[in-house]
Amino acid sequence: MKPIFVRGISHQFRLTLAIILSVVLFIANDRLEPVRQSLSSVLSPLQYLANVPGVMLDWTAEAFATRNMLAAQNKVLMDQQLLMSERLQRFEHLRQENERLRALLGSPVHMDSRKVVAEVMEVASDPFRQLVVLNHGERTGVYVGQPVVDAKGVVGQVVEVSELTSRVLLVSDTSHGIPVRVTRNDVRAIANGTGDIDEIELRHVAKSTDIVAGDLLVTSGLGDRFPEGYPVARVMSVSRDDGQSYAVINAQPLAALDRIRYVLLIWPDEVDDIPVMPILPDANEPAENSILPAEQTTTDIPVIDAPLDASNAENQSTQEVSQ
Repeated sequence: MKPIFVRGISHQFRLTLAIILSVVLFIANDRLEPVRQSLSSVLSPLQYLANVPGVMLDWTAEAFATRNMLAAQNKVLMDQQLLMSERLQRFEHLRQENERLRALLGSPVHMDSRKVVAEVMEVASDPFRQLVVLNHGERTGVYVGQPVVDAKGVVGQVVEVSELTSRVLLVSDTSHGIPVRVTRNDVRAIANGTGDIDEIELRHVAKSTDIVAGDLLVTSGLGDRFPEGYPVARVMSVSRDDGQSYAVINAQPLAALDRIRYVLLIWPDEVDDIPVMPILPDANEPAENSILPAEQTTTDIPVIDAPLDASNAENQSTQEVSQ
């Protein structure tokens, strides 16, 4: 007769086995990296397959879009095109002037970097890390540490690369840090993620440092990871408590990290040979549409291909020459 209660493996044995496996995996973590890369490359087609329903849903929505909806979207895009074209013409003039001033000072000229548009396939399911998966990998030339931006600012950097896909660590992740500077006075600091999707913080900043709410933080170019001048975040609050050694500075990322769909992969060391020409309005359009009023030139539409602020760049370059 079989006993009703069968005695299984003891808890002490299970605990010992778990500890041994944990130590083995901890020691062999670096050696398992090629295995993880291979598994990621093998599973990449499954990620594309899982993304098929979303692609089909988008295609269906576009196929059944009404004529009025398309006309409204076309009008909005045309307005944005005119605004961006006018701004691009002004930045082109400032770029040429900046190159002449740098030539006088003997400073190196910043060249346009190569860029590729990528689409976010999925958000990583890891609850302790903020990652997104892109549809470009080693075949496109993506590498670990590559900077990623969107239409408003820095998104993060690539941390894992497979044959067809890559994983991007967002700037809001607790393990992410990025060198930044304040555009108002060039104060430099390190922006670290807090784990909150819409908040980062500046750590170990002295209480006497001139940083106030509303300051714009851009990449400083230190560390040779992120190119200089790309928008990162805007300071939301600054607390200087007498009981603390450093100021508590919180900022909000400019990139829409919770709803990003398309991003730009940047190769800082590769020059983009494709010239960017301003798109002029159609000759058949009325003349008043081709001239933008002065109040319309100051728009909130971000420009990530012109990282330096135009007026600040011109003033700083002029001051350097005068000195």
